[in-house]
Amino acid sequence: MGFCRCEPRRGPNPLRSRLVTHPAPITLCGSLSLHPVSLGASMHMAGYAALGLPFTYVPFAVTSADLPGALAGMRALGIRGYGVSMPFKLEVMPLLDRIDELAARIGAVNTIVNDDGVLAGHNTDAWGAARALEEALPLAGRRAVVIGAGGAARAVAFSFCSEGMRVRVVNRTRDRAERLAAELVSAFDSGVASGGGLDELSDLDGVDALVNCSSAGMDGYGPNPVPRAALRPDLVVMDIVYKPIQTPLLEQAAARGAKTVHGGRMLLHQACRQFELYTGRGAPLEAMDSALRRAIG
Repeated sequence: MGFCRCEPRRGPNPLRSRLVTHPAPITLCGSLSLHPVSLGASMHMAGYAALGLPFTYVPFAVTSADLPGALAGMRALGIRGYGVSMPFKLEVMPLLDRIDELAARIGAVNTIVNDDGVLAGHNTDAWGAARALEEALPLAGRRAVVIGAGGAARAVAFSFCSEGMRVRVVNRTRDRAERLAAELVSAFDSGVASGGGLDELSDLDGVDALVNCSSAGMDGYGPNPVPRAALRPDLVVMDIVYKPIQTPLLEQAAARGAKTVHGGRMLLHQACRQFELYTGRGAPLEAMDSALRRAIG
């Protein structure tokens, strides 16, 4: 009795071709802002790619009325993190389960982290400001003048005080500067801060760092408020404005020989801190920096 020898089938196996290969799960992060455009997306995506992490980042355009639903969706869908832009940095706070100490002192949240349905608020703007200035100057024991008394100035001033700096807040409306300074003194220590008007920018003797947290110098928002003669070669001048990246203040400070720090550095470092909170991994600074430089030119 003969046997039939079966030759192996050549070519694709039709049964195997019907099998579905499921991709690895992807962790979603994103941002909440009025417009679905985010410089953060380019930095975070570059960071994920550099470390080979299965994360992705989607900017979401929302209104104030959408916030409760956006956070409910974050819990239900397991979205890991949101970056929060103005005007929502205060509005999200009552919707969160907990807020870290510095963000609570500042009174603003720009980062939300979801740990198994528990939403925690952070302020990485403060972290970014300190790390950006620290690139040019050791912070502890130094004196800084902060221009402005709005939300950005609050984050910067509280951050500097927490790093052991002494801060003088100056603002076009003097009483707002004095109120912010009083909050800093209450939160940290007597003598850690004082407040005044813009006229005090004419004399920066004894000041180590000058940081502009106002919109002055931003495209279409008026001239540099600092007298040219007050800028010195031994002064570090930082501007948190990044449109344009070289503001009139930074240009004049550089011309006077001062060391300058542009607003892109704070933007980068706050994103790196968000990255670490979301992923639990150290941020790949160079990859994220290159992505930001490409994005803002």
